[in-house]
Amino acid sequence: MNYWLMKSEPSAYSIDDLARDKVTNWNGIRNFQARNFMRDQMKVGDKVLFYASSADPSGVAGTAEIAREGYPEKEEPWVMVDVKFVEKFAEVVPLETLKKTKGLENMMVIRKGARLSIQPVTKSEFDIVVKLGRTK
Repeated sequence: MNYWLMKSEPSAYSIDDLARDKVTNWNGIRNFQARNFMRDQMKVGDKVLFYASSADPSGVAGTAEIAREGYPEKEEPWVMVDVKFVEKFAEVVPLETLKKTKGLENMMVIRKGARLSIQPVTKSEFDIVVKLGRTK
């Protein structure tokens, strides 16, 4: 099993939208590295940290999981996956909290310039963030 962080601006698609829709296709990704993650590595059942970017505060809003592996968008060479809602946290776990939390020092999302909208995370990082989200 793999673990991921997937970013979305709440004004475009929020954790509440995913909770309402239950499942959605994650499309419109126009970065080759992110596309390759979706095409080559994401598998059904993989766990996802749903990250609200350009939000106040930006941070992890809940969790989801991969419901369908990569398949083509209408526009070549891009692909999408389907994502299924799992849980919304009572409060967003802010980026500032992630930066200060032991065990998350190597998390890609806290690195300067790490703007990739889909990022791998470790099981340990996933578990720490979920624990933070559930204790708020």
